[in-house]
Amino acid sequence: MEAKALGFENIREAFRQQPLFEDKTWQISSQPWPLTPAQLRQIEDIGRACHEFYRAMELLYYRSAENKNLLRNKPLTAPWVADYLDRGKPPALIKHSRSKRLRGESPRIIRPDLLITEKGFALTEIDSVPGGIGLTAFINRLYGETCTNLVGEGDLMIHSFYRVLAEMAPEKSLPLIAILVSDEAQTYQPEMEWLAAQLRQMGKRVYCFHPSEVMPLGSALCASIDGNPEQIDIVYRFWELFDLSNVPVAKYIMDAWEDSEVVVTPPMRPFQEEKMGLSLFHHHLLEDFWRENLSSRAFKLLRKLIPRSWIMDRVELPPSAVLDAPSIGGRPIWKWEQLGEASQKERNLILKLSGFHENAWGARSVLLGSDIPRREWQQGIEEALRSSPQSLYVLQDYHKPERLRHPVYNSDGKLQEQEGRVRLSPYYFVDQSGPQLCGILCTFCPANKKIIHGMRDAAMLPCSVAN
Repeated sequence: MEAKALGFENIREAFRQQPLFEDKTWQISSQPWPLTPAQLRQIEDIGRACHEFYRAMELLYYRSAENKNLLRNKPLTAPWVADYLDRGKPPALIKHSRSKRLRGESPRIIRPDLLITEKGFALTEIDSVPGGIGLTAFINRLYGETCTNLVGEGDLMIHSFYRVLAEMAPEKSLPLIAILVSDEAQTYQPEMEWLAAQLRQMGKRVYCFHPSEVMPLGSALCASIDGNPEQIDIVYRFWELFDLSNVPVAKYIMDAWEDSEVVVTPPMRPFQEEKMGLSLFHHHLLEDFWRENLSSRAFKLLRKLIPRSWIMDRVELPPSAVLDAPSIGGRPIWKWEQLGEASQKERNLILKLSGFHENAWGARSVLLGSDIPRREWQQGIEEALRSSPQSLYVLQDYHKPERLRHPVYNSDGKLQEQEGRVRLSPYYFVDQSGPQLCGILCTFCPANKKIIHGMRDAAMLPCSVAN
């Protein structure tokens, strides 16, 4: 069934009454983004594959850190993997992330970024601290008034957010859940406040706080509820771990966790928040590990979806060695600086910071080599090498999003068919039975934008399934 058009004034008034991002606006459309049933099935499969990837990544990290063999029937050690993933991290955070109590813990909400290309989906990142949860829930409710075949229709996002968190404290019938949003992530504060308010209206004890509003009380962690200090049972951490030093209460959160007074998700494990994880998936030395520790279905799917990626590390090679890197002029390279001489076609590469840095989230560090002058590309390479070894960059093959069309309202409220490129951000909520797809946020960017992110001239839409 074709989705009915949602009026311009209805949408604009809904966002005027409930702003969801600080100082951010975007374009609006009359209709959700349509997906085919086959696309939806593949997106559901992607969620299961991403969850398997997280579990295998944990195993890889632990075995690497302990210098244990990675394979069942032949020798392979890779201590360099843990070295890469631990670089620049505080020793106390590394120690915490390796705690036996955290074994098997992965983020409860997973959101990959999927570009729609002419060859299908391209999976460019997996986010374990994703923004947009409240926004997607809000627009699903808003568009659900006229469309009944939304992905995550009704309040599925809201109910699922609570369910996957509350089950972390099964002994509590009505746990106190605190969503903590740091200054660095304050753009997302309004949507998290809205999400918490919706759950309180349903009788749940969920509140959104700035970290400074949380305090230790003995070995517990407390917040003021209606003027009274109450013990927090569950913390939903909404800040990237690079920001840890700017969140003074983080130490007390870790202490309370160690005393089993609170549970925290996403777990404070920086190796789960590095973009280089996708580069490790493509590393030629690790292929047998991934084959052994992913299901055949997940391995084949991720192999198809994840663009080739490389970790940039400044190293001195012997004269006969070459880098695991893109080739230039049909020849392998032996130093990263040679990438600066690549032709425009050969520069069809994305350069970005891996993680644990204030510029490693959003599109702050992202460069598309083929879309910028050679000198700017060379400067990007130089910056990446200067940052090594503390902050590693990754290179990734650029898979160009397909040009597609969708109706979008202009500033006068007139609906116009526009050409653009699409990024889908599916949200998987992970409970004891595995990942469940609960909503998809579509970012529809103008066709002249090569790098897709939530920008002023992009439309943010829910997704529906076309019959």
